[in-house]
Amino acid sequence: MNTLNAISPIDGRYRSKVDSLAAYFSEGALIRYRVRVEIEYFIALSAQLGFCVEMRDESLQERLRDIYRNFTDTDAEEIKEIEKTTNHDVKAVEYFLKRHFDAMGLSDYKEFIHFGLTSQDINNTSVPLSIKECHEQVLMPYYEQVVKILEERSEEWKDIPMLAHTHGQPASPTTLGKEFEVFAYRLRRQIEMLRQIPFCAKFGGATGNMNAHMVAYPQYDWRQFANNFVNRHLGLERLQYTTQIENYDCMAAYFDACKRINVILIDLCRDIWTYISMNYFKQRIKAGEVGSSAMPHKVNPIDFENAEGNLGLANAIFEHLSHKLPVSRLQRDLTDSTVSRNIGVPIAHTIISLASLEKGMGKLLLNEQALYDDLENNWAVVAEAIQTILRSVGYPNPYEALKALTRTNSKVTAETIATFVEGLEVSDEIKERMKSITPHNYVGYKK
Repeated sequence: MNTLNAISPIDGRYRSKVDSLAAYFSEGALIRYRVRVEIEYFIALSAQLGFCVEMRDESLQERLRDIYRNFTDTDAEEIKEIEKTTNHDVKAVEYFLKRHFDAMGLSDYKEFIHFGLTSQDINNTSVPLSIKECHEQVLMPYYEQVVKILEERSEEWKDIPMLAHTHGQPASPTTLGKEFEVFAYRLRRQIEMLRQIPFCAKFGGATGNMNAHMVAYPQYDWRQFANNFVNRHLGLERLQYTTQIENYDCMAAYFDACKRINVILIDLCRDIWTYISMNYFKQRIKAGEVGSSAMPHKVNPIDFENAEGNLGLANAIFEHLSHKLPVSRLQRDLTDSTVSRNIGVPIAHTIISLASLEKGMGKLLLNEQALYDDLENNWAVVAEAIQTILRSVGYPNPYEALKALTRTNSKVTAETIATFVEGLEVSDEIKERMKSITPHNYVGYKK
């Protein structure tokens, strides 16, 4: 398929940005994960039951693992071809592995492939395993990279005073570095919460009770076996009580955590966009790039707009996933199956957003003069500082006095403030303290 013919922009326009996700969320990847779980289960089961003496040979175990380690598109196509007959995707994987067992001289043991399991024991381990490995290898490193960039900018700009705006109006000054630290701080906290969410799996047979295992081999503790297999061999956390499918509560928590992180990033994109519109930032120009098809002068903040749009798309799908997946009729219905196939979609939109955000941050050029001018044109913001000092020394009605000053003067300047302070009946020491305050130094903690 040519990317120009793709229906989704994920596999079309943005394919180069999200190509790494194909290893986790493509159809071929899902099939490979299923093969992997089936093989690891067979190895663990043979150790539990001791039915295959040959499996004591670690080299044979590794040969079996090579089936999924060296899994190719041709293998996936073979399974899809089998599925045309079975009309069941997981059963097709079982038949594929039985062919391999025949070729490896293990025909006597092939009925222990998928022994006692239902398809959801494979799907509900394969999918969380793919999410976990994508989380560790792609998504979390990207989130952390964006936080690192914000921390670097926060440090770089910690001494740059900036007029704050509350309700869109000039407010007590801050520093540019501190405002970027706010986003880094928020993201760090939410990322830490994301780290605490376990990647859970269902592994318990047709309706979650290990019925088939117990009736075939009642002498074994199959719960302990399942816990050991899922927790130790797969690196997931086995849910102890489920229906035919996993409960999806942990997965829903994961999607909600990603959504909260993305909401913070949307807030960041909008703030930077606004700072650019206020001329606090200019953008590095790349030779040959066009900002507008009609207006040659324009350099649009497209990276932040692209990031915001894709974050919104990601969150809309995360929202549906977290609300839909934990709900299933009685012991199961099939609605989770088609929905879970889209898990890679919001992650892809998130990755596209992070790439755009990283690119946009790299193009920002600080325009210190614009920040300086904005502060210089808004001396009224030191009124808070002056009235607070006056309060501290018991001056009568200081708030009202500053309110009258700032609202009756069409333009409050340094001279306006100095004249007002000089006319106050306070000590010279207090006057000097107030005169030393400017919009450029009244910033509180810088970071």
